[in-house]
Amino acid sequence: MTTAPPDATQILAIDDDPDILRVLKANLGLHGFTILTAETLWSARKILEVQRPGLVLLDLMLPDGDGLEFCRELKERHPLLPVIMLTAKDQVTDKVTGLEIGADDYMVKPFETSELLARIRARLRQPPPLPPSEVIHAGDLEIDLPNHQVKLRGEAVSLTPKEFQLLSCLLAKRNQLVTREEIRRWLWKDSRLYSWSRVIDVHIQHLRQKIEDNAAEPRYIQTVVGQGYRFEG
Repeated sequence: MTTAPPDATQILAIDDDPDILRVLKANLGLHGFTILTAETLWSARKILEVQRPGLVLLDLMLPDGDGLEFCRELKERHPLLPVIMLTAKDQVTDKVTGLEIGADDYMVKPFETSELLARIRARLRQPPPLPPSEVIHAGDLEIDLPNHQVKLRGEAVSLTPKEFQLLSCLLAKRNQLVTREEIRRWLWKDSRLYSWSRVIDVHIQHLRQKIEDNAAEPRYIQTVVGQGYRFEG
């Protein structure tokens, strides 16, 4: 897959039924999504060599391979890529197996487009977990995720747990917008943090003061006015 940032408006639909692909392309297209279609795993792999969709819809019964094995392959190579399996009613075992190997959700055929759309949006709104073994480098920063350590030009930076969670949230969608709602749900899960609360902004300011050379002119954490923030680097 290309190293470009994933495009959250782009979905790869893999199914050997051309009618299903046509319906997905037409219906999801009405809601602003661009649908890339593949009837075989071979063609899906070719698409992924040059495109980076924000989500994959994956049928399990394909003419040139096992959808479950392809799901495992996707998750090994691209652990942050959301995958929604498309299953038949009698594939209960496959559904369980698919979720165990990393699929994020499943839909049973036939399905309502409105429900599929809701599940797609839910997966795209939710910042995916970062790989636990990853050490990220961005400019002068080094972020050691498993050990919750941050260094700026080789010097340790002391972050509070919430500040580290916030940094992880922004890194999960590196170079992309992370909305205030995504941040709220990442840091406070189901607790009530009202939309007018300045708590998020206060945490952002504290984080900037620790990792930016100039918090007033940030290099890494950019404000997207009226929407949220974006980590650049």
